[in-house]
Amino acid sequence: MRTIELSKQAGAFLRQLPGKQARQIIERLDLLAEDAEKPPSEILKGYAPMRRLRAGEYRIVFVVEDDLVQVRLIGKRNDDEIYKTLERSGQK
Repeated sequence: MRTIELSKQAGAFLRQLPGKQARQIIERLDLLAEDAEKPPSEILKGYAPMRRLRAGEYRIVFVVEDDLVQVRLIGKRNDDEIYKTLERSGQK
């Protein structure tokens, strides 16, 4: 089982969500902890090895390193704000 590590930004976003949406994301994070290959995710173009995963109407951006899943960002899927934030932060 892998350890899930939330960035400050991802943790703050998750804490402000209503219960149902937060539970959807937490369920996906639990799947990542069990087996990072199990939930269908895609490598982010231009940001490898970062991956993206859908969780309801939200997107989770993460990196898997050995026994650690680093969640970098969580944001809405239907706008590009999560990608703009990623670009501004210069994370690679």
